[in-house]
Amino acid sequence: MEPLTTGNASDSACEPEKRLSFLDEFLTLWIVLAILLGVIIGSLFPEISDLIDSLRIDTVSLPIAMGLLVMMYPPLAKVKYEELRKLREAKKMFGVSLFLNWAIGPVLMFSLAWLFLPGPEMAPYRTGLILVGLARCIAMVLVWNMLAEGDCEYCAVLVAVNSIFQILMYSILAYFFITVMTPVISPSSEVEVVQIEMLDIAKSVLIFLGIPFSAGVASWYFLARRKGREWYDTKFAPKISPLALIGLLFTIVVMFSLQGKHILENPFDVVRIAIPLVVYFLLMFFFSFWLSFRLRFSYSQGTTQSFTAASNNFELAIAVAIGTYGIASKVAFATVIGPLMEVPILISLVNVALWIKRKYYDSSGFPRKRPNQ
Repeated sequence: MEPLTTGNASDSACEPEKRLSFLDEFLTLWIVLAILLGVIIGSLFPEISDLIDSLRIDTVSLPIAMGLLVMMYPPLAKVKYEELRKLREAKKMFGVSLFLNWAIGPVLMFSLAWLFLPGPEMAPYRTGLILVGLARCIAMVLVWNMLAEGDCEYCAVLVAVNSIFQILMYSILAYFFITVMTPVISPSSEVEVVQIEMLDIAKSVLIFLGIPFSAGVASWYFLARRKGREWYDTKFAPKISPLALIGLLFTIVVMFSLQGKHILENPFDVVRIAIPLVVYFLLMFFFSFWLSFRLRFSYSQGTTQSFTAASNNFELAIAVAIGTYGIASKVAFATVIGPLMEVPILISLVNVALWIKRKYYDSSGFPRKRPNQ
């Protein structure tokens, strides 16, 4: 099977320089500082919850809605939607990717949530992890894939595909795993804790994914197509990129200002939520790499498969959790642990991927043949 590109970092599809920006490189640190700031604010000014609650329309908090929409717009604006035309060029690879992202990933996270967080008191945290597992990669995976010398063109296509699929499937799958599957596993006393209508999830997806998705497509259509992709990637995209971090950190500060008391009283909850997330990222990455190797995909293709399967759109999970369950909910609290764990783990896996390349792939980038082959 021929790769869509050579998979080198110098490919034209890999527009960014082969290094993390200052903001991205220390993303984990910014998140930790935002969490600490939020906890301090919540401890010093407990009345802030009433203030935030007063600024809302129906169930939507206006300050949080603004932060979430700002957070979601840049990654969706940077998706190369024009690459969707290349879907026909590698049907087998796309089939494997869809299988990993929309079958294996959600089921694995659902299973790990129940394995590591059993019991009625853990139900909201389980729900938060399930929402994370359903939110497939669309943004930071482009960076991980580039650093690991994956196929950037193929990655751009997968990001576009996942963006479309999330519009169509997120509400359905969230309802299935949270409301339909939970009663099968849990006692009836737990069902009420996680019961949710699909319409509630769909409304959150429509607001927090549909609006920035439409804005992202509009930006691509009116700017990238008219002024050129090079101008769009080198001029426009870098200017809007910091907005995602600003929106994320603002949301985290507000969330943890409302969760400050809970965190101080239950510090080990963060650890309990983090453990299944770490296991999930590692299992998805290594299983995807193993499967790609067995199918004899090139290194660049296998790397892209692995990082897109192991990465998650934590922005969407946070937005849906807040929009559906409320910003002060334990469900929303669980989703924000996602980026805190994902960033350092996937940065580390970049080095693992490059080691795998040296050890198991030949100079042309394809799996080495075993002696008996």
